[in-house]
Amino acid sequence: MRKTITLILLIIGVSVTNAQTQTTAPTTQPYGKIDLADLQMTSCDFEKAANAEVLFDKSKVYFNNNYDIVTEIHKRVKIFNDNGKDYANVRIEYYGGDRSEYISAIQAETINLTSGAPEITKVDKKQIFTEKVDRLRTATVFSLPNVKPGSVIEYKYAIVSNNIGNFPDWYFQTSIPTRYSELTTNVPDILYYKNLETVRQPYAVNKTNRDGSITKALADVPSIPNEPFMSSRQDNYQRILFQLMTIRSMGQRVMTFSDSWKKVGETLMESIYFGGQLNHKIEGEEALITKAKSLPNDDDRIAYLFNEVKKNMKWSELYDKYSDDGISKAWDKKSGNSGEINMILYHLLKKSGVKVYPMIASTRKNGRVNPGYPNYYQFNTTVAYVPVDSTKFYVLDASNKYNIYNQIPSNFLNSFGFYMNKDAKDYDVLFLQNVKPIRQVVMLNGEIKADGKMTGTAAISNFDYNRVDAMARYKKDGEKKFIEYIQNDDNNLKVSSLKFEGMDIDTLPLTHTLNFDLDLTGSDGNYIYFNPNMLSSIKNNPFLSENRYTDIDFGYRSNYIINCTFKVPAGYKVDVLPKSINMTTPDKTIFFRRIAAEQDGNIVIRFNVDQKKSIFFKEDYPELHEFYKKMYEMLNEQVVLKKS
Repeated sequence: MRKTITLILLIIGVSVTNAQTQTTAPTTQPYGKIDLADLQMTSCDFEKAANAEVLFDKSKVYFNNNYDIVTEIHKRVKIFNDNGKDYANVRIEYYGGDRSEYISAIQAETINLTSGAPEITKVDKKQIFTEKVDRLRTATVFSLPNVKPGSVIEYKYAIVSNNIGNFPDWYFQTSIPTRYSELTTNVPDILYYKNLETVRQPYAVNKTNRDGSITKALADVPSIPNEPFMSSRQDNYQRILFQLMTIRSMGQRVMTFSDSWKKVGETLMESIYFGGQLNHKIEGEEALITKAKSLPNDDDRIAYLFNEVKKNMKWSELYDKYSDDGISKAWDKKSGNSGEINMILYHLLKKSGVKVYPMIASTRKNGRVNPGYPNYYQFNTTVAYVPVDSTKFYVLDASNKYNIYNQIPSNFLNSFGFYMNKDAKDYDVLFLQNVKPIRQVVMLNGEIKADGKMTGTAAISNFDYNRVDAMARYKKDGEKKFIEYIQNDDNNLKVSSLKFEGMDIDTLPLTHTLNFDLDLTGSDGNYIYFNPNMLSSIKNNPFLSENRYTDIDFGYRSNYIINCTFKVPAGYKVDVLPKSINMTTPDKTIFFRRIAAEQDGNIVIRFNVDQKKSIFFKEDYPELHEFYKKMYEMLNEQVVLKKS
């Protein structure tokens, strides 16, 4: 996990200045001093639909006499409506578990304009709570009181860190618009940190101050909305990341402090919470290992042990790289975090003779790993890595009961994993991707009645990740909700006699067959209308917005095939039949084909959508948006029958 300090917190005491004293350029203000105009404002000037706005977010980072890193935060947020009230729930995470960091000087309050004057409600210190996140991380949490539309919330705090390698990153951008975001850093001459800046708009401030500190600020920073197929928001925010590179001692001797991947791996393998756990014995392991060794090949051994761990262990729903209480205790409890479950899997595979190595990975929500910044903060879970040959490998995560052993979990795709081969002193990052297109095949037969109804059968086969998604949906939600998902909020479609094939064999597609009845609304005594694209998962266009702020990360390639046959009722003939057509994007990475024909009283329609890459840049969105608009118009184009 990136060493992000989740900025959210507290404030106190307020005085009001006349709105006319407000400068034209956005800036910060002392704690407790607020312009009347900010209390009166009802919307964000540059993003009118926003539920809330960061008025300013200010950070000052410096070193005290003990060379501890001190980070002072002061944040102020305007709440515009009820949907924005969630931003008054504050959570600050820091590395308090090992006492390398602590939080202090928390202040927080809510400011409301009542009868033309500010009404101040302070946070009761007793309502500020501390939570343990995992072995290393701690969270300070609280909710600001008396928050309503029009409120301004304000909070400030300081975090002190005794780890000079953990210089805090700064995010100028959030999920709501930010009027002003400012970072000031003051670093001693003996320390050098490398900066990785991802900034897409001109700095409002970019200067070196008299005391040698550096201030960088952005103004009128738009929000990053939640967009379809986006990676984590942190991947897309404008930000500055820091990494310690060198320390110059008093005698001018330069020590390289930056981590290499080899150093990261050695540190992890020496940790009692990581490498120290990998060889711990678990109760009853002999029977599992003996059974695995009796199987004819590594694939069978891997599949067997993978399924045994999935079956026996319950995931705590927490991602973690480490084991808090030890894998032996986790096995005894039959419950653990993701790291503990996959350390157990690694241990059993290793003892069974499988060539396997521990790997740390980052989930999609946690964010992509930057291979140019060697550290373990970027990762949030442990998995088992099995190199099969020079071109093939497995990444095993047994915490999700629906994962398949020979398929990289979709949650890790298009990022890097870091594997550790201690014996060979081989420590390196590996890009995790799936180049194989993931398929869904729909075979549908419908019989149209003269009274404007249709009855039929369908077989829908889901492969690989589509299989995992369908299996998880059915097992977690149950048959009733699964059928509702298939019906896609169409009250005219009734599904019955649902039956599954391939549910117990991971290597087979998961196929569900069903009978259906459909009322063809809009039909009358002379015409019957229907959309042939039924029961597939590509009925609704996900890219309706005209604008796109983030890259599109599908995770993997996909291929959809829909084969439909419809029997025309006696006394009717085809009046309108969609034309056969081929269409592709300018770069030929997405292909759409529709074939439509009439033969022997039947209508036969075939759709094929083939997406040949998984990531598209936001700069290419206008072309993609236009293609999807046309494609979904064709996918949902109706067939018209006319009474003879």
